Amino acid sequence: MSTIEKIQEDVLVEEQVGINNEIVLYNDDVNTFDHVIDTLIRVCQHTSEQAEQCAILVHYKGKCTVKTGQYDELKPQCTQLLEAGLSAEIV
Repeated sequence: MSTIEKIQEDVLVEEQVGINNEIVLYNDDVNTFDHVIDTLIRVCQHTSEQAEQCAILVHYKGKCTVKTGQYDELKPQCTQLLEAGLSAEIV
């Protein structure tokens, strides 16, 4: 007769908990793709590919998260997007 030994391990899982906010950009019928792309590159430091993908998502899905981070970091960027005539908010 053989013995099978079972070992139960407790694993501690650490999660990084941060309070991240998002800048959400919304679709409108006013701004051109070029303006949205140029503004995302200038304000959010997107690459041209990132900015183009966000513009396409906003156009077809109605909204897109364009930046995440701490509220204090996002506030000036969101303000610049709004001043450029884009529809955005921090959530």
